[in-house]
Amino acid sequence: MTDNFFEMRLEYRHVSLHEQEASADPFQLFQAWFQAAADHGIEIPNAMVLATADAAGRPSARYVLLKGLDETGFVFFSHAVSEKGGQLHANPRAALVFYWAPMHRQVRVEGNVSEVSVAEADAYFASRPYASQISAWVAPQSSTVTSREFLDQRAAELDRQFAGGPVPRPDTWIGYRVRPERIEFWQGRENRLHDRLCYERTGGSAWSMRRLAP
Repeated sequence: MTDNFFEMRLEYRHVSLHEQEASADPFQLFQAWFQAAADHGIEIPNAMVLATADAAGRPSARYVLLKGLDETGFVFFSHAVSEKGGQLHANPRAALVFYWAPMHRQVRVEGNVSEVSVAEADAYFASRPYASQISAWVAPQSSTVTSREFLDQRAAELDRQFAGGPVPRPDTWIGYRVRPERIEFWQGRENRLHDRLCYERTGGSAWSMRRLAP
């Protein structure tokens, strides 16, 4: 493994991002970029870094999957008893980062977080594969477990219990919606003169847009 990070350079030679070509609605631009990433063959285009902080401001970050998007925000699902669930309960704000490396594109999202409705959480949980539903019951997320064997044995026990039938959603398995106040689109460009367009909510569904220096 190399330790000479100074020599790890990449020249960005992709399309530009101009204000005249960008939508006035950042959700429309995000949808276009997301579809382009999927069409490009990126394996998991909905993978995103979720950054949260506890009540004392100590941050943590991890990858989660985007599972819903509309004009109200970006939706993901998790356990309320997990580390991120506890942090979001104490400090209901978050940041998201999407990075589609082959296209040299990044999107940053910042905003307030709220829980999705019970009906929305139920509907998505019901759409999950049976084995994934079982996994949600194995142990509280982020809790300490004794071994891998414990997880496998517990999953087998639950499989016998539910016997391939309907699996109810655990009360602690919920959805979160990040309602963005700020969305930044980053397009890598030659000579590090990258394009950065920042959208900020001005009220309701209205947005302002400005260019940031690279």
